[in-house]
Amino acid sequence: MKLNRNAVLKAGLLLVVAVIILKLFCIQIVEHEEWVEKAAAQHTLQNVLLAKRGEIYMMDGDEPVAVVMNATVYTVIVDPMLASEEELPEKLTEVLGEQRIAEWEDVFADKSRRYYVIAKNVERKVAEKVAEADLAGVWLQSDTKRVYPEGTLASTVLGFVNADGVGQYGVEGAMNEELTGVNGLLRTVKDVNNVALSIGGDNIKVPAEDGENIVLTIDRNLQYKVEKILEQQAEELGFKNISALVMDPRTGKVLAMANLPGYDPADFGNVMSAEDYINHVVEDPYEPASVCKTFTFAAGLEYGVMTPEKTFFNENVTYVDGWPIKNSTQKAELVGQISMQTALNWSMNTGSTQVLRWLGGSESEILQQGRERLYDYYYNHFGLGVPTGIELIESPGVVYGPNAEIYGIDSTYANMTFGQNMQVTMIQVASAFSAVVNGGEYFAPTIVAGKVVNGEFVENEQAEAVRRAVSQETSATMREMLYNTRTSFRNNGVDAEGYYVGGKTGTAQMIKDGAYSFDETVATYVGFGGTAGELPEYVIMVRVWEDGKIAGGEAQALPVFNVLKACVQDYLKIKPAGV
Repeated sequence: MKLNRNAVLKAGLLLVVAVIILKLFCIQIVEHEEWVEKAAAQHTLQNVLLAKRGEIYMMDGDEPVAVVMNATVYTVIVDPMLASEEELPEKLTEVLGEQRIAEWEDVFADKSRRYYVIAKNVERKVAEKVAEADLAGVWLQSDTKRVYPEGTLASTVLGFVNADGVGQYGVEGAMNEELTGVNGLLRTVKDVNNVALSIGGDNIKVPAEDGENIVLTIDRNLQYKVEKILEQQAEELGFKNISALVMDPRTGKVLAMANLPGYDPADFGNVMSAEDYINHVVEDPYEPASVCKTFTFAAGLEYGVMTPEKTFFNENVTYVDGWPIKNSTQKAELVGQISMQTALNWSMNTGSTQVLRWLGGSESEILQQGRERLYDYYYNHFGLGVPTGIELIESPGVVYGPNAEIYGIDSTYANMTFGQNMQVTMIQVASAFSAVVNGGEYFAPTIVAGKVVNGEFVENEQAEAVRRAVSQETSATMREMLYNTRTSFRNNGVDAEGYYVGGKTGTAQMIKDGAYSFDETVATYVGFGGTAGELPEYVIMVRVWEDGKIAGGEAQALPVFNVLKACVQDYLKIKPAGV
């Protein structure tokens, strides 16, 4: 039977029409949402508007200078819905090289994901090659990379930004939220050349809020000088670790804060260990030893139980809870009635323990009242064992309360009078010391001077004192006692006439395997200085140590202080009295 040609053509035409209708049904009904999304994608440009990370400044005299800046780099982004799964890997793998951070199978695993980062921190030359490839569904987003033009300067203070753009350690870590800002969003209709158009009711633009530009109180030039001195002293003394802090005791402002060794924030992975990142001034509580006699004696003066002239009978050893507490100096000529000034000059542990007894109203015993009074001044007045609130990551440390359920609470408190059996940070000690010598007021330490807004330096208002730590009379007496301690026979001729400098040493045994070791110690010196007859203009604290070595407050920390003191005195242009 011969088929009618027209009938065949009609049947074929009907079949084609049916297929078209079926396809249209699928597109318009079954797959409607998917095709609408694809159509919108062809005409819609959607970008995250990245906030610019704030820069960090130090002071150079009265002017802020950027020490942490941003360099323009690019992020390569793929829209898997629009990009070609066959073309993209072939054309971009070689161009991006090791900067590609995503696997291609992951990029295209979920094509509904409209935004996939495949490379970060791409330099301009590479970005230009990506742009020249003119690939659909690929675009470049300008970004910034942290640049540290001063190299290792103040590295443990500044910190760094990791590969994910998150601040770590130092100011970068502690103030990450303020520096980061808030990203914005742009979604708009685009033309065939990916140019955003202003028309369209669905356009969205939420501007990015850039991070704050932070200005530090640290003086860049002084910081540099301090770090160089620490490097020289480390070599001369033969110690690996030295930390130093320079403060204005009248305001709480930190002028320099240095730790040795440091590192390069631009190459933060190149360190011996994670300990190199630590800012020992604020993050590393330790036992500062006899510098804490300053606070014990100040408490004794406040309660009226001692004066510099008051005496006690020194035998170079005293017993508390059955434990011997000895003086580091066992001179026979010091046995007998000794004044409290002499006790401070010779850093007698028996002397500070006697102050604790007097605080409790006893000549021979440590009582509850004595522990309560000492704790009140250590913790509440001087802020030892309490976060200072400085704009850095800090550790609180440990100062035991007067009723702590520990073995030998009386011997613990006797040791606390000379800075052992407690853990505090350098910033806590320096702030407390400043309160003792500045007239008696406690200022919270700060490292932030203000912000740069639209190119202008907006300085923070000077904060008021947090509290009165000691009376003006006690402060004046302690200044004189510390001055006399420094100008005793061990330090004759150190300070030029017309300057008024005082301070205190500390040598602490380290705990090894649960007990104090005689083979490793930490050296500390904290002192003040300025023009004779005026309130101190600076406080300097030094810490020297190294695993397995014995460091002494007088032998190692004091020489570092003396060099720093001369530098600070000269840099701040402090004049002697009468000039």
